[in-house]
Amino acid sequence: MPGPVLHITGARPNFPKAAPVHRALAERGVTQRLVHTGQHYGEQMFDVFFRQLDLPRPDVDLGVGSGSHAAQTAAVLTAVEDLLVQQRPALLVVYGDVNSTVAAALAAAKLQIPVAHVEAGLRSFDRAMPEEINRVVTDRIADLLFATSPDAVAHLGNEGIAAHRIHLVGNPMIDTLLAHLDHIDADRARADHGLADPYVVATLHRPANVDHPVDAAELVRAVHAVADQADVVLPLHPRGRTRLHSAGLFRHERVRVLDPMGYVEFLGLVRGAEAVITDSGGVQEETTVLGVPCLTLRPNTERPATITHGTNRLVTRAGLAAEVEARLRLGRPQSWPVPPLWDGRAGQRIAEVIVRELS
Repeated sequence: MPGPVLHITGARPNFPKAAPVHRALAERGVTQRLVHTGQHYGEQMFDVFFRQLDLPRPDVDLGVGSGSHAAQTAAVLTAVEDLLVQQRPALLVVYGDVNSTVAAALAAAKLQIPVAHVEAGLRSFDRAMPEEINRVVTDRIADLLFATSPDAVAHLGNEGIAAHRIHLVGNPMIDTLLAHLDHIDADRARADHGLADPYVVATLHRPANVDHPVDAAELVRAVHAVADQADVVLPLHPRGRTRLHSAGLFRHERVRVLDPMGYVEFLGLVRGAEAVITDSGGVQEETTVLGVPCLTLRPNTERPATITHGTNRLVTRAGLAAEVEARLRLGRPQSWPVPPLWDGRAGQRIAEVIVRELS
């Protein structure tokens, strides 16, 4: 008998992508194993997602923990290789662009186990981003490439990947958002945190924004200039927290720094915000569907569909306060475009392809 389908998750963004794929394969009777590498761990970075997203608890938790890019990637590579030798899956499914993704894909490829990459083809063309390296390498290894948008399909084709391996399926992260939309309560989030309208949500953790003291200080000045106009609620990733604290982030009375939040609680805050400031990839997508103006504090994005078919806009630290002022003046849009196939059925499309390939 063929082995199971093995799903690899490692970090917060992986869980809402994996949930609809796992569910759709379960409906088709496919034997599966869910593996968590432990790249992100703890209650708010990991456990809460399995409770809220109807994901089963992982069959295996590798517990690799934190570390440098090299150390973390090496730890996942070694641990996943041992697991693959034991279980010999029929297919390994990896998600997104974190270190666990590229390490697990590489381990499988060396053992001649087929790899499926969910969220393939995204490109920022910025090799200074570790995630960009992970994306490119994973896509070269993968046998099945599931793309969220037409631009991703075009990138894969331009890189010489055969068309029969590429499948435009939509965005499974949006499946999860739409499935939980009734529980994403902006009024409750506003009440829980004592917020009046308008307020702004921020998520900031990218190395280019927080790793260097000069960048961190400039970022803090930009956030404080926004807080002069409206409350800023900032669920703060552990990465960069100490440096932003040292740069004075907490010194403005209208900056509310929170610990990382559960999926539903965080999106409740986002849904009620007048604008979101982010350097995260997934938040650009979620705001696109929710119709919340998104100001992405980066010079580029691997998700251009959120700009052409959504509410996203690239901004600089120097221009951030003016952009927020404009958003507050204009208010929330009444209607907005959404990328094709972001309709809540991406997981079903992915499962159909996988079942067909396995048979």
